[in-house]
Amino acid sequence: MTKYSIEQLELIATRIREDIIDMLLHAGSGHSAGPLGLADIFTVLYFDILNHDPKNPDWEERDILLLSNGHCVPVRYAAMAEAGYFKKEELKTLRQFGSRLQGHPERLRLPGLENTSGPLGCGLSQAAGMALGLRLNKMNGRRIYVVMGDGEIDEGNIWEAAMLIPKYKLNSITAILDRNNIQIDGPTEEVMPLEELRRKWESFNWHVIEIDGNNIEAIIDALNMAQTIVEKPVIIIAHTIPGKGVDFMEKDFRWHGIPPNSEQAKLALKELRTLGGKIKSEHQ
Repeated sequence: MTKYSIEQLELIATRIREDIIDMLLHAGSGHSAGPLGLADIFTVLYFDILNHDPKNPDWEERDILLLSNGHCVPVRYAAMAEAGYFKKEELKTLRQFGSRLQGHPERLRLPGLENTSGPLGCGLSQAAGMALGLRLNKMNGRRIYVVMGDGEIDEGNIWEAAMLIPKYKLNSITAILDRNNIQIDGPTEEVMPLEELRRKWESFNWHVIEIDGNNIEAIIDALNMAQTIVEKPVIIIAHTIPGKGVDFMEKDFRWHGIPPNSEQAKLALKELRTLGGKIKSEHQ
């Protein structure tokens, strides 16, 4: 697919963040911090890494992208609309009754979604099952990417899959862990300490890459590197800033599960459209 410059990808990520704010405002409910923090990762996936076709979402040779922490789905919807899976106007139906864009992704509602996720901790197991299915069907050229939250890995199901995947050498899987250090009840290290994360995953026989998850170039490099590692599954620990791009939301766990009101959305959009006041915008 068409490759973009780093600058172009950064602008796409900003548009995705703007759409997230607008979606949440119209919905009146939903999660702000995680989707904003993941915008750079989803930009790279949809516009640089994934082998996919928005005009043919069920293309048999496509890569598979799973979102395990389903409450962060606004970032996926925004990225999909930006990529051309559906018209952007539909983003304003987020969480509405009968909408294809539910608060957690439902696979059968929207072409291009690969899994249904709501209960946390299921995505890595879903990836394992799909990887086994691809192996049985001799479809070894397809890769599976699964995005997980750090608070989510409190769930035991994650660690069962973390053991199974290396055992069966399901090395087409690349996991991306959104290490933003917050969950709904507070900082992760207060709720349920996770460190040392790198050593934990390495002890389960995963190849670990750690990056700044809000650095477009670092994300591209890590995902390209993951494709070259064939002896182990790969997990990318992506250190992100929750609420990235909106100063009053950044690093504040209270924005994990609430949307902005109209005044907050206005402030957030102004900051995003002016790149934090660096440029002038007619929308101020």
